[in-house]
Amino acid sequence: MYIHVLGSAAGGGFPQWNCNCHNCRGVRQGSINAKTRTQSSIAISQNGTDWILFNASPDIRQQLFDFKAAHPARGLRDTGISAVVLMDSQLDHTTGLLTLREGCPMDVWCTDMVYQDLTTGFPIFNMLTHWNGGLQHHQIDPNQRFHINGFDDLELTPLIIKSSAPPYSPHRNDPHDGDNIALIVKDLSSQKQLFYAPGLAKIDERIMQIMQASDCVMIDGTLWTDDEMQTCGVGTKTGQDMGHLHISGENGSLHYLDQLTGIRKVLIHINNTNPILDDDSEQAAILKQHGVEVAFDGMQIEL
Repeated sequence: MYIHVLGSAAGGGFPQWNCNCHNCRGVRQGSINAKTRTQSSIAISQNGTDWILFNASPDIRQQLFDFKAAHPARGLRDTGISAVVLMDSQLDHTTGLLTLREGCPMDVWCTDMVYQDLTTGFPIFNMLTHWNGGLQHHQIDPNQRFHINGFDDLELTPLIIKSSAPPYSPHRNDPHDGDNIALIVKDLSSQKQLFYAPGLAKIDERIMQIMQASDCVMIDGTLWTDDEMQTCGVGTKTGQDMGHLHISGENGSLHYLDQLTGIRKVLIHINNTNPILDDDSEQAAILKQHGVEVAFDGMQIEL
């Protein structure tokens, strides 16, 4: 199984276009040791030619341009992207579908709750019907494993996780199962397993057992501290308000990742305020000491 990180930042990317926080100002000026990053998305393949896209960020055009394997050029019009799986209906995970309209019809897998959001509050499924049939919806039942045509050796198992529906959602303040999912992606040939959860508000015993049974975990690394947005003066919401578990501290994700041995541990969906974006920061050094990697655009993992 091949995993390619197309984008590793949270919504807004890094640097965010209108942000002058320490990190964003520093990466523009070259005063910190940091890589620019686009908004989070990964692609997974069995054969290195045909790929499933997990979330479609607003930066998808540039991401696919930089990802040479997405251009097999088998015909006058061609792409290596065979299907899209949506983890939620957040704008930074779905607006890239508009850019993919020239490739319609496009198979898109999502839960009923995500489909509801994307046909009401942000009716992208409705809009794209005018482009060669638009997006072909395939239901993800949060209680059932599923396979995608052409990827017979990849078994996908969805998991309902605690997080938040997007601000535009008609049920923003009325959470439903299926608003957000994590995924276990298992290669049935190699028996290798990825746990992917770019949005994760809580790690409970069930999630711990799944992570311990995985060969690689790629999870939410949005914030270093729960009150980071407030401390940096760029917002009033906490990580928990936004449905993201912070990294540091007694109840942070690093506490749980420390309990995993022999497993590749990667943080993704990094907010522009997070000090781990600076490779020379104390926080980045802490992660290295604990054997935790910070995803970057173009990162490749083979399981």
